Amino acid sequence: MAKEFSARVSKKERKLTDITTGIDERILKSNDQKLLRGAQLATIGLDKISVREQVRTKFNDESLRELAENIKVNGLIQPLVIHRENDKFFLICGERRFRAMNLIDLKEAPCFILENKTKEELMAIQFSENQAREDLHYIDQADSIFGYQKLTGTSERKITAALGISKSEVHRCLMIAKLPKIIKEAAKQFNTEKYVLLEWDELPKNEFRDEILEKILKGEITKRVQLKKIISQLEIQKPKKKKDTSADELLKVIKTQIKDPRLQAKAKAMMKEMMEERIQ
Repeated sequence: MAKEFSARVSKKERKLTDITTGIDERILKSNDQKLLRGAQLATIGLDKISVREQVRTKFNDESLRELAENIKVNGLIQPLVIHRENDKFFLICGERRFRAMNLIDLKEAPCFILENKTKEELMAIQFSENQAREDLHYIDQADSIFGYQKLTGTSERKITAALGISKSEVHRCLMIAKLPKIIKEAAKQFNTEKYVLLEWDELPKNEFRDEILEKILKGEITKRVQLKKIISQLEIQKPKKKKDTSADELLKVIKTQIKDPRLQAKAKAMMKEMMEERIQ
């Protein structure tokens, strides 16, 4: 008996598939599943997808080429995530995959299509997807969290709940995000440890802080241990300030030492020190 097949349906008449029915849940492991509920799966032309500013800003060319070859051989395993706004599509997650597919001139890709999401929801989805990837630079993570805070005006505690990361990490990220752009760019270029930036930011604002900044910008300090060593050396070279003996302090001592011989001796010693300083 011959096998019966369903009648062919034109592309325009095909129904989109809800991702909650039949899609392997492992595909969604790096996404916020609650926010993706109700998304639809469809094949979309890459030329119809626009790319706005993304969480990730650092891309490795060699890594992109390797990913492109992998997609060429095995196909795209994880769909892109896009948001429909009127008749336009905007990329939310998967810029590396999007760039890699363009390298090998692919024309279309399977996509999860979201609709009617707020900017806060889209940023949370985008952050969740990128947070799961080991090669996301901490500068991109920090800028993303800061962007989320500016957009929502929410507290660190609420950011922790929304994005699923610790409060201490949120606090560190916000501190890093507020650093000068020049030092953040250097951190990306030289792969500088984040604690170098955090500890530099806590230094007193003086010439030594500026000197350390120059070393960070040149890539001479990339590790926390190097920073501690440099700080130690600068402190050794820093001239020690002479103890300042205040005349007001001396008068205070004299007024309180009337019946105390020990304070009388202290007052005399301080007077002598002041006279020696005047002579010098």
